Amino acid sequence: MYIGSYYVYSLFMKVKLKDLGEKERMVLLDSLYTAAASVQGKGAVKNFLRDLLTESERVMLGRRIIIARLLIQGEKTREISKRLGVGFDTIARVQKWLSDQMPGYENAIQGLEKEFASRKDPLSAKNLYKGLKKKYPLHFLLFP
Repeated sequence: MYIGSYYVYSLFMKVKLKDLGEKERMVLLDSLYTAAASVQGKGAVKNFLRDLLTESERVMLGRRIIIARLLIQGEKTREISKRLGVGFDTIARVQKWLSDQMPGYENAIQGLEKEFASRKDPLSAKNLYKGLKKKYPLHFLLFP
């Protein structure tokens, strides 16, 4: 069976990144990005990542996101290292990604900050409305 111009069995063999051709690498990465983009909702994303990654990989990625958040907030490298128990190389790698003008981390951190802000005030009108709507969905059929 072909995917693009590649046999499927070649996609499942253990291959070093440097041994992949540019086209094959693009097919593999496009599959990952498309699958990730198709998952919607926190629960679905959680299940997807749980099934896709080992627990160690998930923890490592979560730690990188926290490192990026702390760097954006202006924390010192030494404090981050002490607080999270991570090496300076890991922090430097995240700092490099942040400084490379690649918006992935910044966009994720902005979304994370919004989510945390909404959690801090559970009695806000917005959160109360959501809670009532979830608890009594039939009442909101007539009055959205």
